Amino acid sequence: MDQRVLGGRYLLRDKVGSGGMATVYRAQDQVLDRTVAVKIMLPQYAADATFAARFKQEAQAAAGLSSPYIVGVYDWGKDGDTYYIVMEYLRGTDLKSGVRSHGALDPKKVAQIGSQICGALSVAHKHEIIHRDIKPQNIMVLPDGNIKVMDFGIARAKNSHLTQDNNVLGTAHYVSPEQTRGQELGPTSDIYSLGVVMYECATGQVPFDGDDAISVALKQVNEIPVPPSQINPGVDADLERIILRCMEKDPANRFQTADELRQVLNSYLAGHTIDVPEPTRVISASGGTGATETRVMSDATQAMVRPAVDTKRAQRTSISGSTGSYNTDDEEKGGGKGKIVAAVIAVIAVIAAVAVFASGMLTDGGQAAVPNVIGQAQEDAVAAIEDAGFKVGDITPNYSDEFDEGEVMDQTPQGGSMEAKGTEIDIVISRGPQPIEYKEVPDLSGKTADEAEAALAELGLKGSATEEENDADEGTVFDQSPKAGEQIEAGGTVEYKVSTGPGTEEVPDVTGYSQSRATSILSKAGFGVTVTGSSYSDSIDEGCVISYDPAGHQKPGTEIGLVISLGPEPEPTAKVPNVTGMEQSAAEKEIANAGFRYNSVVQSSSSVPEGEVISYSPDGEQEIGTTIKLIISGGPGASAGNIPEEGDGQ
Repeated sequence: MDQRVLGGRYLLRDKVGSGGMATVYRAQDQVLDRTVAVKIMLPQYAADATFAARFKQEAQAAAGLSSPYIVGVYDWGKDGDTYYIVMEYLRGTDLKSGVRSHGALDPKKVAQIGSQICGALSVAHKHEIIHRDIKPQNIMVLPDGNIKVMDFGIARAKNSHLTQDNNVLGTAHYVSPEQTRGQELGPTSDIYSLGVVMYECATGQVPFDGDDAISVALKQVNEIPVPPSQINPGVDADLERIILRCMEKDPANRFQTADELRQVLNSYLAGHTIDVPEPTRVISASGGTGATETRVMSDATQAMVRPAVDTKRAQRTSISGSTGSYNTDDEEKGGGKGKIVAAVIAVIAVIAAVAVFASGMLTDGGQAAVPNVIGQAQEDAVAAIEDAGFKVGDITPNYSDEFDEGEVMDQTPQGGSMEAKGTEIDIVISRGPQPIEYKEVPDLSGKTADEAEAALAELGLKGSATEEENDADEGTVFDQSPKAGEQIEAGGTVEYKVSTGPGTEEVPDVTGYSQSRATSILSKAGFGVTVTGSSYSDSIDEGCVISYDPAGHQKPGTEIGLVISLGPEPEPTAKVPNVTGMEQSAAEKEIANAGFRYNSVVQSSSSVPEGEVISYSPDGEQEIGTTIKLIISGGPGASAGNIPEEGDGQ
């Protein structure tokens, strides 16, 4: 395929799937450099204002959902004449293919899958979004065994203005009884569909099957499912009760919230006792499920009403609800692509026809269906409303990117609703796209992130900051896109980079090197050097590096402090006291008190009285413990030698 780029950003690589309304491609986000999935509306539907609005709504609704079990939606936009949605790109296989390949799954795996789907539904339901199309084809199994729920193509927020206009159902095998009857849906409808998914995972087959979608849809309303354990004896009683409670015909008898169901499934997975009542075995003939109303339609009634359904219209409507996913298989046993959805819509048409007929007999023709005038020119819309017996109420102008100037972009009440004739229909007329206001991008270089955000906010622009190593001052902007002086739409985003400072380098180990050698090594590595101290060392030679700080990875230019060795620490010293002329005993005591040893030697002397110190050595500053030699006078004619009675000191 051609290397097409959407929105100036998404480079399409290859096709990975398709649905009734869109095609999905693997693409490269050239701004964030990541692989994404891009869903592109098919050209034959992009020009239809109603489809375009629904496509946009899908993106906005799904983008607001954040869960590890929901496929992320990153962006949406319009490129030329078509619309696209940018989603998280997933690698894996859909659950339907997995069950087809492996058959029934282990009960614990079924519960694990169910719990994770509950996690996704809980987030959606808290945003008042009902998925409406929970089925194995819309559940991706990732390589790590976890799942993600895909395709909110027919999911809608409760207050959406498109609600009344969309009659789409999901695949007939998974729709709830109330969905088949076209009634208002709540969270319990998704829980029913999830029950069918778990049933199929546990048994390897769907609970209700038939030759066509209508027969399957009627079974959803009228028949009780065969207990899973009768199909797969490996399904234990606890899981069976959980599944069958999800599939109760009356929504009031099901689990009421996804959180409640998830808690029960997690308790089951933990091996705890499960308190779930036995399932209902009989469908009430007059209960709130509405089963009787569906059952009383005879084959003749179906045959009478079904030809009145506009097949092309039904198929077109079904397309609007299936915007594609990675899975391209929308076929089920007994029907071709698109046949199931269209056929289920026929069921709604049958019931609606009966209801309208009965309503008409009771109201004497006082009500009529409001025409859907969205997308029509104002003049045509007014004529259609009046021709149908209604009045035109308020006509309000508003800007729109989806509808051309002069076209109806919204209406109240919505098309298709039953209202009393003469009711006023308010319409909103498009003024076309809102005029684009441009702003000149300011120069953010040198500013802090806070300063940059303030400068952008002052102009009504948004900022998107990333951090990156750079020689610019730490914490300041050094690059931006668009560049300063360029024009950008008001409200647009300016991406800018904030410096974290230069990159770091590992400080070389200079322990043991001479001071000059260490200085040379560190300087070549780009660091500064300073001597921060010196110390004695028995292991590092004098003049060499004992330690350095800081170590590890540091920014270039960082000052590295060195501690230099003074060599081994010397012994302590003291001054030898002058003992010349002192009596021997006093001199010896003086020497000992000073921390020295002594050795007294007698020598003949005619000038120094006997017993006094003639001289001593060494003198001056000496190491503590040094032996000091004392020369003691023995008087005239005395024999020289040591004095044994005095010994040699300490």
